[in-house]
Amino acid sequence: MNDFNEIIEAIKIATLDIKDIIEAGDTAKSDNQNSTGDTQLKLDIASDVVIEREFKKLSCVKEIVSEEQDDIVKINPDGKYLIAYDPLDGSSLVDVNLSVGSIYGIYENDFTGANIVASVYVVFGPRVEMVIADGKTVKMYRLLKGEFVYIQDIKLNQKGKLQAPGSTQSCWLPHHKAMIDKFFADGYRLRYSGGMVPDLHQILIKGGGLFSYPSTTDLPKGKLRQLFEVFPFAFVYQTAGGQAIDSINNVLEVPTTHIHDTSPCFFGSNYEIDVVKEVYKANV
Repeated sequence: MNDFNEIIEAIKIATLDIKDIIEAGDTAKSDNQNSTGDTQLKLDIASDVVIEREFKKLSCVKEIVSEEQDDIVKINPDGKYLIAYDPLDGSSLVDVNLSVGSIYGIYENDFTGANIVASVYVVFGPRVEMVIADGKTVKMYRLLKGEFVYIQDIKLNQKGKLQAPGSTQSCWLPHHKAMIDKFFADGYRLRYSGGMVPDLHQILIKGGGLFSYPSTTDLPKGKLRQLFEVFPFAFVYQTAGGQAIDSINNVLEVPTTHIHDTSPCFFGSNYEIDVVKEVYKANV
């Protein structure tokens, strides 16, 4: 088994444990906050422990960093890969029984968008599905009778029909609001659960559309974290034939100065992203 496959197998083991944690776990808040000030749920902490446990077993992993922790954890100085992960993105949705997910970015050399080499995400919904992007293909697997079974390759169409506009609307910039309204006027359908993983997964599976989490008056650098959320999904979307930008530029080219940096982000098929670029370039 090669190093990359070892990482995938570790994620599969962690996924099975996290599935059990979600089904039987405590949805209460803990007494802790993560590095960005969010109160951690006990589900977040339990999922984080499971993933760290599995990655610490791998000699190919040099360092890991979790969205739920303040610092990089060093594993093996001779390891090849660095992994940034969000153990349970959207965990607050578990309490109302909506889909949530785990996100993994696999890097070499350092934790920057330019050095991401693969990404994986898992959707915990009515079905558990895992999506793997290796830079050449995006493949989806489904958990069936305890095993992950290949279902399909994912490719985005040039144009989609769905829109998932994130952040607080009262804080949107005027040109962003006008753009979102225009998409809806053109017949795009709203698909937004508040969970990044299920919303981006839906756009991928349905063939295209736009997910946006822009710069806002209250959060000029956006809310979503580069290493754990933005870069992994950017890698997936670009591998699937779409684009991921910070409003104008490829989001994987955005500098990272701290492991918990955030960035505005737009993910979608080519038509929608080209519209975003045009609107934002006209309002620089």
